Amino acid sequence: MELTKKTHACVRLEKDGRTLVIDPGVFSEEDAAVGADAILVTHEHMDHFNEDRLRAGMEANPAAEIWTLSSVADQLAGAFPGRVHTVGDGDTFTAAGFEVEVHGQLHAVIHPDIPRITNVGFLIDGGTVFHPGDALTVPEGRTVETLLLPVHAPWNKVAEIIDYVREIAPRRAIDIHDSLLQDHARPIYDSMIDKLGGGAEHGRLTPGNRTALG
Repeated sequence: MELTKKTHACVRLEKDGRTLVIDPGVFSEEDAAVGADAILVTHEHMDHFNEDRLRAGMEANPAAEIWTLSSVADQLAGAFPGRVHTVGDGDTFTAAGFEVEVHGQLHAVIHPDIPRITNVGFLIDGGTVFHPGDALTVPEGRTVETLLLPVHAPWNKVAEIIDYVREIAPRRAIDIHDSLLQDHARPIYDSMIDKLGGGAEHGRLTPGNRTALG
């Protein structure tokens, strides 16, 4: 399997000639979902779900399908009958040859005055990679090889991110959710996560760069 980092929280996974895209949002490239055989969306916030990017992917490949929670599926099902599937915590399915488990139910707390929305994470191929969306979800009873780490967001702080890496204990963590993190701050985050992350290999990819998984 190969992972290509797209801008912000979006990634592309490729295996056996098929492509899975997760969270093509408004910060992602306009063609982030083009070429996808399957698309997963963790929740409805614009930086993870952008209808124009999803439509571009679905229209480019008439066989492409989407798996997501109901708040997103309800907005898309009418445009793509039979191609949009609603999933939730505990569900399992196969998408474009990738085995997917759904973990989690709620978005992280942004502020007590802001109602929490639903959010799911996707565990791919038995733990080869885990994308938690906007939550620090732990897939109970599962070993995670590569954790996609939401390193910077209005809802987190670096201490929580460090503790999350420790709890998941992946072999490596790759930064996502990083568009708001300025370049001059990255070495500070890198240093703290590297030193305090419990021994996990930690790194980041420039959008467009790829790495092998598994």
